[in-house]
Amino acid sequence: MTPAIRGAAPAGPVTLLVIAKEPVPGRVKTRLTPPYAPWQAAALAEAALADTLDVVLRAPARRRVLVLDGSPGPWLPPGFEVVPQVAGGLDERLAAAFARYDDGPALLVGMDTPQVTPELLAPAVASGRWDGCEAWFGPAADGGFWTLGLSEPGLAPGLIRGVPMSTARTGEIQRRRLTDAGLRVRDLPPLRDVDNAVDAAEVAAAVPHSRFAAAVGRFADSAASRVLTDAVR
Repeated sequence: MTPAIRGAAPAGPVTLLVIAKEPVPGRVKTRLTPPYAPWQAAALAEAALADTLDVVLRAPARRRVLVLDGSPGPWLPPGFEVVPQVAGGLDERLAAAFARYDDGPALLVGMDTPQVTPELLAPAVASGRWDGCEAWFGPAADGGFWTLGLSEPGLAPGLIRGVPMSTARTGEIQRRRLTDAGLRVRDLPPLRDVDNAVDAAEVAAAVPHSRFAAAVGRFADSAASRVLTDAVR
């Protein structure tokens, strides 16, 4: 029997998946550079990921899985199974992450919304909340989506592969894929992805006591200095 993890929420009916990149400078959050330096962008990514993993630990789940591009670091708390992402585009990687755990409902979140809370996830992870629906969908403000849940994760390849990722219509197309397949979909509130410096500032303001907000605050002066320097060149 796996020992209980201190601070983790009790078991629930849903597998929680977090898909993420190892926060390595130059490989993550490149749209934050400038005004942030590559190492600062990576630090912001690490803080966002750590906040997200903490929230997943505090949500009830039958298992918690980090689907990782890269290697785990000290930012990874105990309580997670770690599996590698498959090769291919994001649609392929998302589909494979779901299909690996086809033994009950699964809900996937990314590392770009550190403002997520256990309360936001609660409708899709509580017992009985999958009665009468086969999918949960959380839209992102940029037109994508921040979470996707499937009652039958083995269906994911047919539902996700081929959806164009990182466009203003990704979420619209993905949700329509679900309904066109006859799935009954319930929605979670929209959240803003952290893609650029403006996003980072607004999300940090929304969660002022988070690791992410602390990181944004640490780098505020140097980021502002770079903006000013670029403006006068």
